[in-house]
Amino acid sequence: MPGFQRVFIVLLALSALPGCYRMKLQLVDASVQKPSNVAVYFSMDDRNGNPAPGVTADRFQIYEDGKLISTYESQQTILNQEVAIERYTLLLLDMSGSVVDSGQVPQVQEAVGAFLENIGDNEKIAIYAFDGREEIIPIAKFGVREEALARRNELLSSYEPKDPSTNLNGAIVKGVEVLKDGMDDSDVPLRFGTMAIFTDGTDRAHRATSEDAMNALEDNNIRSFVIGLGGEVDTEEMQRFGRDGFVHAQDKGSIVDSFKKVADQINSQALRYYLFSYCSPSRAGTHELTVMVEVASGDKTDKGRLKYTFDAEGFEPGCDPTDTPKFEIPDESEQTAEDNRKKAEEAKADPKKDAKANRKKEKEKTEQKKEKKTGASTAIKLEEKESPAPETAPQESAAPPVQGY
Repeated sequence: MPGFQRVFIVLLALSALPGCYRMKLQLVDASVQKPSNVAVYFSMDDRNGNPAPGVTADRFQIYEDGKLISTYESQQTILNQEVAIERYTLLLLDMSGSVVDSGQVPQVQEAVGAFLENIGDNEKIAIYAFDGREEIIPIAKFGVREEALARRNELLSSYEPKDPSTNLNGAIVKGVEVLKDGMDDSDVPLRFGTMAIFTDGTDRAHRATSEDAMNALEDNNIRSFVIGLGGEVDTEEMQRFGRDGFVHAQDKGSIVDSFKKVADQINSQALRYYLFSYCSPSRAGTHELTVMVEVASGDKTDKGRLKYTFDAEGFEPGCDPTDTPKFEIPDESEQTAEDNRKKAEEAKADPKKDAKANRKKEKEKTEQKKEKKTGASTAIKLEEKESPAPETAPQESAAPPVQGY
């Protein structure tokens, strides 16, 4: 009997733990500024990995160093993201011979209109077209939505492909460059790029490989969605390009609905983000912030949390939680370091990829050793040939190791 009681107590204690954090909160960036403002920008998904929009500030609890901070003291609030964040969406349209010559332009025009009307009001939109040419053609550059709506019919209706081929892979690469240029022109610290791609086939021009296109999207952290039309679409490849969403339009009659679905998906992605701000009661020292959330899911309550460490040195009264956070724009070296970190994490997640990279490095090391050995042997032979006196040559210091190996 006593043994049974001990087991029962252990199980009861385990069930009472704040156990399953089914909500996933992922920190994107944080801002800490005087007098005592702390803001965290994060994404939040439910237990199924879907965006969890519309959660109000009162559903969150703030802990510093494990101690709950009163809402009266913290004045916690959710800020309008547009005070520090801008989103850029590039709509990339396949206007190759197979689309234009088959009479599908009117459906594309209508679909683009539906996309623009359904996409979030705060998205900065640009529309570009591609055919077989190396460059992509601007229909409407990043600017106000009315301009994009006004110009789409005029330019799409008169569009004539100068090269009827399909430069899909190259167009994605060029589209990423356009997105980057648009985001670089912004003075807002946090910018996010999205590409929505419409195509009725696969790449025929071979100006770039599918890996070139994937690397451009991944290396620049561009969200991507694909609308594929008809039976010639390589579904597997389109799902790769559409890393965040893929919609297959079976025929031209379903193009409009497909564009609407992608617009809704982009909106949904944007709604998963929160800009949460509060006033810290700390006045000095380093502290661990924990943000907890509880959301009702049917007859259950799901929980989630994120942690962040900040320095409160010099904090003082007078905080207004609605002040605009000051996120820092990372310089190029910091961005490179972040990219390297992400690649390292991907390698850990994919042991085969990691092993392949290691084998490549080992092979390069072996080749370098052979080259050094061969070079050293050649140098000794030449020296013996040129030097009549059998003098002992001083030892050369070993070359410094190459970083990254």
